[in-house]
Amino acid sequence: MAMTDITTSTDRYAGSSIQKIALVVGIVFLLVGIAGFVPGLTTGDLGGAGHGSMAMLLGLFQVSVLHNIVHLLFGVVGLLAARYATGSRTYLVIGGVVYFVLWVYGLFTAGYDSGANFVPLNWADNWLHLVLAIGMVALGVVFPRERRRPVSAG
Repeated sequence: MAMTDITTSTDRYAGSSIQKIALVVGIVFLLVGIAGFVPGLTTGDLGGAGHGSMAMLLGLFQVSVLHNIVHLLFGVVGLLAARYATGSRTYLVIGGVVYFVLWVYGLFTAGYDSGANFVPLNWADNWLHLVLAIGMVALGVVFPRERRRPVSAG
């Protein structure tokens, strides 16, 4: 007689759809963080932090060492979150909320030569943060939860 065990695809790394999404988002953040340090992809003077950094990723997005490190950290968290469906969903929703807060912050600081613009942000960054906020929250909320299914144990 075979015993029946309950398992889900979330028992393995990036096993469910939401985990795969968190993994992909994490990888994209890692790639962007790395690209921020690559000459040619990033032009100009790469400052440590603050509006004084004149570095531009792809000639469009203002970056700094701090900005790149934040992208790298978001990427690592995404890779770790992909271990579990609940962690993946939380990563996407909370990450989206963080990017929404960053967008609001950018409404007041983007493009200004002010100490308050410590990330630094320009308007291209700021609108990308809004898109990320909406996209991450939407993915975290809209994607269906995985159903549990019986699996035979032999």
